[in-house]
Amino acid sequence: MRLLVVEDERDLNRIISKRLEAAGYNVDRCFDGEEALDYIDAGEFDAVIMDIMMPKISGTEVLKIIRSRKNSVPVLLLTAKDSIDDRVAGLDAGADDYLVKPFAFDELLARIRVMTRKTAGGSTNQFTLADLVMDTKKRTVTRAGEEIALSAKEYDILEYMMMNKGTVLSREKIENHAWNFDYCGGTNVVDVYIRYLRKKIDDPYSVKLIHTVRGRGYVLKES
Repeated sequence: MRLLVVEDERDLNRIISKRLEAAGYNVDRCFDGEEALDYIDAGEFDAVIMDIMMPKISGTEVLKIIRSRKNSVPVLLLTAKDSIDDRVAGLDAGADDYLVKPFAFDELLARIRVMTRKTAGGSTNQFTLADLVMDTKKRTVTRAGEEIALSAKEYDILEYMMMNKGTVLSREKIENHAWNFDYCGGTNVVDVYIRYLRKKIDDPYSVKLIHTVRGRGYVLKES
């Protein structure tokens, strides 16, 4: 999953970002409200972790702006102040969750899982399609009960497709989701990774789940 961390305290931003990356997330980061709007407008994120007190535009104002633009990306607000008024203001502006600093990192991970689960329309950490099962908490994938070893990027792409099963995803959408803004890759990188996934997910089985839609992209569905 692709996350955006918006925090003006650079050391804290770096620590949160690095720990999220170690947990398997693809992370972009920025340091003020104006940058946050630019990133959110340009990218496709599964969730945003954003401090309230920031230079240029506050986290609450950023939230109001993106919600006015009909952007429903899940947003978790961070704040150093544990006041009811702050929490109410953030939730009224459209926040999905709220976390007071300092916080336990395991709690942040749990809250991110809950937010993204709701967005994907699930009530558990598992996505299923036919006999393909993905557990996003354990980061495991099985088919017909057999565990499938995936690279980090293969997992990211399959997770995105599982969250959007039945929906045709363009190569651009997949690339924008699975790589951050620092990536400079080849034009066929998505095709290469889809080929890797097919070898592991589809080739050993009679029922194929990854399908090409000519001129449009790829879709994960039962035949």
